[in-house]
Amino acid sequence: MSKIYFVSDLHLFASRSIGDKQLHVIESKAREADVFVLGGDIFDFKWARRETVGHACEEAIHWLRDLATDCPSCEFHYLLGNHDYHDEFTTPLAALEKEVDNLFHEHFFIRRGSSVFLHGDVADEHMDAEALATARQKWTNHKQRGHVLSGMYDVVTAMRIHSPIPFFVYPHRVVAKRIITYLNDIGHGSDAGVRNVYFGHTHRPMSHYQYGGLLFHNGGAPIKGVKFRILEAVE
Repeated sequence: MSKIYFVSDLHLFASRSIGDKQLHVIESKAREADVFVLGGDIFDFKWARRETVGHACEEAIHWLRDLATDCPSCEFHYLLGNHDYHDEFTTPLAALEKEVDNLFHEHFFIRRGSSVFLHGDVADEHMDAEALATARQKWTNHKQRGHVLSGMYDVVTAMRIHSPIPFFVYPHRVVAKRIITYLNDIGHGSDAGVRNVYFGHTHRPMSHYQYGGLLFHNGGAPIKGVKFRILEAVE
């Protein structure tokens, strides 16, 4: 049985994120893991505090290359989210996959045994595969937010105004039902032998939430005022 970890929503490069404090933990767990799923929004190019999106993407690729080469016995799977679904990142990511033997990337989902891994943006509304692909296309060349908007976002985060939002926007039952709609559409629901679903995006932690014959797990996000943990997954 493979030892698998899942992490998402670090939102690296965004000032609201404290995900950089988790990087040494991720590397430590990767050294003992067989598989590590990086579940989307690991980097945040929309709110990146870098000179340009291009600079942020170069830094992201450099970090991924170092992580994969420093942990050669671990198989890394980069599962794209919405905030890192940018052409300036996905193109060099595909090139890096060809260069590094233990790094792979997927756009929408990963299936391993009885588990499915998603970024989780299908929790925003009832989506099938086509609707998700359409929604993601809006992010392929999204603009980087400027210093004024980023500063306003920082104020919201510092005041913890954002903290209760996921509770109201993403009720567990609603999220589970929306994810099931998507899984059934792609043929990876409970009828296909899926038992566990690991996802991010909502920034609302969830552990072993049972609905529709499935168990749902979410590690939250390393953002001020939000709980976070790296999940150990089953295959």
